[in-house]
Amino acid sequence: MPDKTAEKRVDALPGDTASTAGVVVTDSGPAPDKPRSLWSDAWHDLRRNPLFLVSAVLIVFLLVMAVWPGLFTSASPRDADLAKHYLGKPNWGHVFAPDWLGYDVQGRSIYARVVYGARASITVGVGVTVAVTIIGTVIGMIAGYFGGWTDTLLSRMTDIFLGIPFLLGALVVLNSFDNRTVWVVIMALAFLGWTQIARVARGAVITIKQSDYVVAAKALGASTSRILFRHILPNALAPIIVVATIALGGYIAAEATLSFLGVGLGDTAVSWGGDVARGREQLRIAPHTLIIPSVMVSITVLSFLMFGDAVRNALDPKLR
Repeated sequence: MPDKTAEKRVDALPGDTASTAGVVVTDSGPAPDKPRSLWSDAWHDLRRNPLFLVSAVLIVFLLVMAVWPGLFTSASPRDADLAKHYLGKPNWGHVFAPDWLGYDVQGRSIYARVVYGARASITVGVGVTVAVTIIGTVIGMIAGYFGGWTDTLLSRMTDIFLGIPFLLGALVVLNSFDNRTVWVVIMALAFLGWTQIARVARGAVITIKQSDYVVAAKALGASTSRILFRHILPNALAPIIVVATIALGGYIAAEATLSFLGVGLGDTAVSWGGDVARGREQLRIAPHTLIIPSVMVSITVLSFLMFGDAVRNALDPKLR
């Protein structure tokens, strides 16, 4: 087999020393580029997307605040002092102090409740997203891969759940519980919210199962579980992740809406939606009690929506 490596002999030029004459220079040519996958291309695009960078910084900040609220305030969100009246204006000069954003109607620090309220909202949003992603992916993969009566049965079940208005169904489900904890809210929202991911997963699996590598795996006798989890699932994850990241912000907004309506988290929980509900009674005389938690909900939802939008742009080849 001929050697593809090119060899060049360098002749001595005027002024060169004798030792440089007749030197053999091996030219191996440019190194071949390393093949890039969809995920490496997506990460390459995300690192250069200002929308992704801004949303990622906000999300990291919110996650740190939810996990370690003590880093931001030493005040308790439940300590009430009626001497600290809610009609008192926020003390904007006392940054990070308990009276920085004023007090609510029960004399509790609004700043402390804003910090500790991030835990409930983000826990619900992330928990529901993980649950609906697992449920929807499993149902969609089974329906799309097996087809036939299995696909028909699961698709009609998905259509039934799609016909239930999301917030109305959550109102009915949560109203049947006396003690509405974070996990109860997560289960109620996940029970109704898996349908969109199931349809996306089903469509992706129907397309991927016709690929040559899947047909070859079947011909070689690979088991169904191996084909689903080693060949189909990794290639179907991109659209599922896009839908899940965009939906996460919606679940946070849904939790705040349900708490505002009085059927979300219980009164003992520290929640932005609950604070908005209590602040609406003082909107005309103390608007900061409603505006501040409302702004936090908006910032959180917007951060996750921007993050999901950036991920969609990076993972969708049609948008490149």
